[in-house]
Amino acid sequence: MRRIYFISGLGADRRAFRRLVFPVDVELIHLDWITPLPKESLQNYAARLSEGIDPSVPFYLIGLSFGGMLATEIAKKLKPIHTFLISSVPVYTQLPWYYRTAGFLRLERMVPLGLMKQSNSIGLKFLGGKTSEELSLLKQLIEDSDPYFMKWALTCILNWRNKEIPTDLTHIHGTNDNILPAKYTKPDFLIKGGGHFMVYGDAGEISKIIIGNI
Repeated sequence: MRRIYFISGLGADRRAFRRLVFPVDVELIHLDWITPLPKESLQNYAARLSEGIDPSVPFYLIGLSFGGMLATEIAKKLKPIHTFLISSVPVYTQLPWYYRTAGFLRLERMVPLGLMKQSNSIGLKFLGGKTSEELSLLKQLIEDSDPYFMKWALTCILNWRNKEIPTDLTHIHGTNDNILPAKYTKPDFLIKGGGHFMVYGDAGEISKIIIGNI
C-alpha cells in the first residue's frame, strides 16, 4: 500500500484535491490545518504540521500553493520518496519580485482582515476558477477559511527565504497562473492554460503526472 500525504493551499482545504484520481492501492491522508502560534515562522509551522506524518512508513507528499511551500520544508527534514508541488514554488527566488518587495515593506500588515473573506466573480476567476462548479467551490473555500490564519500565512509567504530544493521533487505549474506567474518559476511540467486552481480544473492531467512518478 502506497501512502500519500496532502497539504492544501491557503484559503483551501482537502476539497481542492477531490478530483484527483489514484489507483486503489494508494492510501490518501490529508494533513488538515493546525492553529499557528503567534508570529510562528513557516518552517516551524511545517515542523509541527509534519507531526501528522508517520516517517516509519515510506510516503509521498503533495503540496498545493502555500501547502507546497510547507511540503518543501517538510521534505527537507523527513525525506519522502517523492514530493509534488502543484501551483507552488520550492524556493523563495521563484516568487514574483513584488511579493518579496511587499514582504520587505511588511505591506501585509496593512491588509484588513475583512478583505481576506471577500470573494466576487472577478477575484474567483483571477484565482483560476473557470466553470460554475470551480467558481462555486472556490467561493465556498474562501467563505469557510479563517481570516486570521490567512493573514498569518500571507506574512509567512512574503518573508519565506528557503533556497534549498529537496531531492526527488516534481513541480507542476499552469501557464495561466495569476497568483504565482509561470514566468518566475522553473517547473518540471507546465499545464497549458492551467490557472492557480488547476488542481481541480485540470485534475486528470495532473493525476497522470503524479501516478507516473509514484
